Amino acid sequence: MKSRAEGAAEFVAHLAASVERGSRLGTKDELRVRCGVSVGTFNEALRLLLVRGVVTVRPGSGGGLFAAEQNPMVRLGNSVLALDASEADVTEALRIRGALEPLLWQDALWHASPADVRDLRVILKEMREAAEAGDADTFVRANWNLHRRVADVAPNALLRSLYTNLLDLVASHTVGVQPGAGLSLDEYVLDRYRQHAAMVDALDERDEAALMRHVADHDSVAGGVIKG
Repeated sequence: MKSRAEGAAEFVAHLAASVERGSRLGTKDELRVRCGVSVGTFNEALRLLLVRGVVTVRPGSGGGLFAAEQNPMVRLGNSVLALDASEADVTEALRIRGALEPLLWQDALWHASPADVRDLRVILKEMREAAEAGDADTFVRANWNLHRRVADVAPNALLRSLYTNLLDLVASHTVGVQPGAGLSLDEYVLDRYRQHAAMVDALDERDEAALMRHVADHDSVAGGVIKG
């Protein structure tokens, strides 16, 4: 299920796609009202739009949000959204996303600030609380938010755009969680939490060898999302 921020971002993205590049879409408040969301939710949607290169923001009189002049790298990343989301497409999206994971975390290793790490630990806390409560749906949403936050750190625009769009494709066609063989759902979710905590710890310690090992373990675990 899409979050309200993702829904608002999708609305603005469709609006931006319907006008010429560089066209003014409106002020933040005007667009927020059209989306029917809170200030905090719209700010999160705006963050997603800026990361994906969909809009630009200009201050002052006559400012607001404008449809971005997308470069070829951003267009390539956004083209993932044009896929027909059949089961085969989602499976391929998962496979490609998994191949990008080491690059994403390796970039984040050398560019994450203390503030970035603090944000990741806040999300990890949400994951742990959801895992301990046996709330798999909330856990998965927090898990995706963690990966999106890692993508925010990556300086490579092409990698960031490709990865986040693949993640959005998978997230929008996920209906539940399926544990790996021999694990209960609760065990699976707790194990995933521990894996992500180890990845963030290694990132914080700038331990590249440990991080790459944890990322490989994370990607090799059987089970995962049920795609609808």
